[in-house]
Amino acid sequence: MCYDIKTSLEKQLRRAILDGNLAQFEEINEKLSIFSPDEIELNHVSGFSHPQMIIYTSEAPFAPTLATWGLVPSWVRDEQQKNAIWNKTLNARGEKIWEKPSFRSSAKNKRCIIYIEGFYEHRHLNGKTFPYYIYHKEKDLLPVAGLYSKWFNPDAGHDIHTFSIVTTKANELMTTIHNNPKLKEPRMPLLLIEETQEEWLRMVEEPADKKLIEELIKPYPDHELNGYTVSRIRGKDALGNVEEATNEVIYPEIIKEDNELTLF
Repeated sequence: MCYDIKTSLEKQLRRAILDGNLAQFEEINEKLSIFSPDEIELNHVSGFSHPQMIIYTSEAPFAPTLATWGLVPSWVRDEQQKNAIWNKTLNARGEKIWEKPSFRSSAKNKRCIIYIEGFYEHRHLNGKTFPYYIYHKEKDLLPVAGLYSKWFNPDAGHDIHTFSIVTTKANELMTTIHNNPKLKEPRMPLLLIEETQEEWLRMVEEPADKKLIEELIKPYPDHELNGYTVSRIRGKDALGNVEEATNEVIYPEIIKEDNELTLF
């Protein structure tokens, strides 16, 4: 799964600059003035805190939109129902997005991309969990496939954009790290290579389009990612949203296990 990430709102705007969407860049950049430094620099943030992030949608390809993590389907009635569902829609299993009531409408023509610097996951070993930070070996941003929804909040009287991160089966690296024995299989966020980003935002107008989208739902190349252990990201000893959250921390149990398995 993918519930903990690192990114910054300012870095997420880079895509708009690269694509020449300067007007939208300036509009979003102006809105960032209302955020505190902790909300802009997300060194470690959990989806369960429902942070606002920048997404690039299929409605206006590669135009930045502020959205809240935790997808709220358009059929949700009110704030109470929203609060009951959005902790369950932080992630969307890629293989099931066409079937699940919460996701199937968004899967058709409301797909998006979220740019993150890296993500956190836990490895289980001898009854303990050890947090890892995973990142691209050469690039400072990872494009993550997502779904989004525009929901009218009747209590507040305005629309809000919300999103979910799509997940897929784990590659070899993530199979080692995301080894929670309670889960059916290891998972990882659906990361897109440069050539498939526009394809993910493709409008689904016929069965062939859907098939092309389904073919993108696969593990990211193992050799392009790296990961290492970090400080606790949950519980009373967690560092929180600080730069040191991604500092490497050595755990003797992990060193011993890896030496025995010779996996890394």
